[in-house]
Amino acid sequence: MSDVTYSSKELMAWLWRDYLKKHMGLLALAVVFMSIEGATLGALAKLMQPMFDQVFVAGKEDALLWVGLVLVGIFVLRAIAGVAQKVLLTRIAQKSAADMRIDLLDRMMTQDGAFHQSHPPGFLIQRVQSDVNAVGDVWRAVITGTGRDLIGLIVLLGVAISIDPVWALLACVGVPLMVMPAALAQRFVRARSREARDLGAHLSTRLDEVFHGIVQIKLNALERYQARQYRDLTRTYVRTEVRAAFGNSAIPGMIDIMSGIGFMAVILYGGSEIISGDKTIGQFMTFFTAMGFTFNPLRRLGAISGLWQMAAAALERIKELMDAPINLKSPDKPVAVPVGSSDIVLQRVSLSYGDAKVLDDLSLTAKAGQTTALVGASGAGKSTIFNLLTRLIDPQSGTVTIGGVPLKTMDIPELRGLYSVVTQEALLFDETLRENIVLGRENVTDAELQSVLEAAHVADFIPKLEHGLETRVGPRGSALSGGQRQRVVIARALLRNTPILLLDEATSALDAQSEKVVQQALDRLSEGRTTIVIAHRLSTIRGADKIVVMDRGRVMDEGKHEELLARGGIYADLYRLQFEDGKTVSDSRNSLALRALERDLKPTQPNLWQRLGQRLFG
Repeated sequence: MSDVTYSSKELMAWLWRDYLKKHMGLLALAVVFMSIEGATLGALAKLMQPMFDQVFVAGKEDALLWVGLVLVGIFVLRAIAGVAQKVLLTRIAQKSAADMRIDLLDRMMTQDGAFHQSHPPGFLIQRVQSDVNAVGDVWRAVITGTGRDLIGLIVLLGVAISIDPVWALLACVGVPLMVMPAALAQRFVRARSREARDLGAHLSTRLDEVFHGIVQIKLNALERYQARQYRDLTRTYVRTEVRAAFGNSAIPGMIDIMSGIGFMAVILYGGSEIISGDKTIGQFMTFFTAMGFTFNPLRRLGAISGLWQMAAAALERIKELMDAPINLKSPDKPVAVPVGSSDIVLQRVSLSYGDAKVLDDLSLTAKAGQTTALVGASGAGKSTIFNLLTRLIDPQSGTVTIGGVPLKTMDIPELRGLYSVVTQEALLFDETLRENIVLGRENVTDAELQSVLEAAHVADFIPKLEHGLETRVGPRGSALSGGQRQRVVIARALLRNTPILLLDEATSALDAQSEKVVQQALDRLSEGRTTIVIAHRLSTIRGADKIVVMDRGRVMDEGKHEELLARGGIYADLYRLQFEDGKTVSDSRNSLALRALERDLKPTQPNLWQRLGQRLFG
C-alpha cells in the first residue's frame, strides 16, 4: 500500500456524505433519544439538593413521596431513551457498513489484473470485513458520545455552575494540563492503528495462502515453517495492538488525573464554605453528584478521540481503495459489439510488465468460425492474448479488434458477453451444481439445461450425486473430481451460447480417461464458434484450422498441423519430442527451437530431459 494520508476532516466528510447522510432522519431521532438519556443525569444530580435539604436534613415527610416518584420517573425515561437510541444506531450502523462493503467490493471488482496482483485476496478481505467493522463500531461510539455524552456533560456542568461557578472552575483546573499530552497520544494511536491494520491484512493473506495450499504444505512438510511464519506475524501484530491500546487508554487516564486534581481543589475550597454555613449539604451533594456523573461521559468522550484515530487508520485504507484509479473503463459512448461470429485481429501489439516484455510487436488473426491454436513455451505470451481479448489488460501499443471494431470502443460487459472461457482451473462456487451452471440466470428452461448437461457429459455423473443437481459442490468444487469440474464449466459455457470460445489448457491437468470425455465435450462446444485454444498437449489441436507458434511474445510460425510438420522448426521439434517418432531434433542446438523446447518441457512427461539429452548429444 502507498502512504496516502487523509485528514480527520476529509475522512469524516466522506463518511457523512456517502454513508450517513442518507440516514439523517433516523440519526436525528437517535440524537433526540440520546439527548434525553444524557439530560437525565443532570436531573438526577439536581434531585440531590431537595433529597438532602428537605428530606434528610429538614425531615419533611411529604417531600419523601414526590422525590421518590420523580426518581423512578427519571430512571424509566432513561431506560426508554437508552433502548430506543441503541436500536436506531445499530440499524444505521449495520446499513451503512453494508453499503460500504458493497461499494468497496464493487469498486475492487472493476479493477484490472495489475491491481489484484498487487493486492492479494487476504488483504482485500481484511479491508472489506475487518476494517469496515472497525469503522462501524467507532463511528457509532462517536455519535453516541457527541449525542448522549456531550449533552449529558453540558447539562451536568450547567447544574454544577448553578450551584457555584467558582467550584465549577476549580473542578476544571486540570484541563490545560492534558491538552498537549492528549494531542500526542492521538497521533501515536493513529500511527499504531495504521500499522495494526496493515499487519492484519498480512495475517489474512497468510491464512488465505495456507488454506489454499494445504496439500502442498503437507506434501512438502512445511507445517512448522508456515506455523513459524504465522507466529512471527501474529506476535508483531499483538505488540502493535497493545501499543495502540496503551495510547488509546492514556487519554481517559489523563482525564481521571485531571478530575482528581479538580475534586481536591473543590473539597479544599468548598469544605470551608459548608463548615461556615454559606453552603448547604444538599448543594454540595448536588454539585458533587453532578461532577461525579461527569466521570463516565468525560472518559468516553476522551476515549472517542483515540477510537476515532483507530477508525481513521481503517478509513484511510478503505478510502485509498475507493480512490484507486480504474485503468480499464468502458468508453462514454460505446460502439455496439459485432453480431455473430467475427474475425479476431491483433495488429502490432506490444505489452510489458515493468521491464519484462510479454508481447513484442505481435500480429495474428483468428478467422471467424474456425479453431486457432496457440502453441509455445511458458511465458511466450499465450495467456496474455486471452487477457487482451477480454480486456483484463490493455496493450501499450497496437490494436485488438473483433469484426473490425476496436475492443477499447466497446462496452466492457458487452464485450465479455461475447466469450465463453474454459481454463485448466475450473472455477466453481460453494453453491449447488445447478447454480454453478446457470449462474443466476432465471430464464433457463429445463430442456435447455438438460441439453447442455448431456452435451458436456455432466449428465453422466449426476445420478451418482446424493442430491443430483441440487448437490453442493463445496469450496472451489472440492466435492467433485477434476474431470467433473471441467465438464461443469463446459456446461456453463454451452449455456452461455456465445460466439467466441477461449480454451486455456482445458485438459492439461486431467487423466487420460477424463481427458477423453472432456475433449469430446469441448469438440461439441467449439462447433460453429470462433475458437482460440492454448494447449501443451499437441494431440488435442491436430485438427485445428490454424496453429500459431509463439516465442518470446512473437509469432514465429503459423499454419495447419501437417504444414508445420513439413516445414520443421519449433512445432515440429516439439511434436516429435512428445510423440517419440524416432526422428531427431533439429541439429541447431543453440537455435530458438531448442530454447523454446527447454522452457516448454512439462514435469508430467517422464524422463523428458533425459530423452532430449540423448537426442541432442547422442
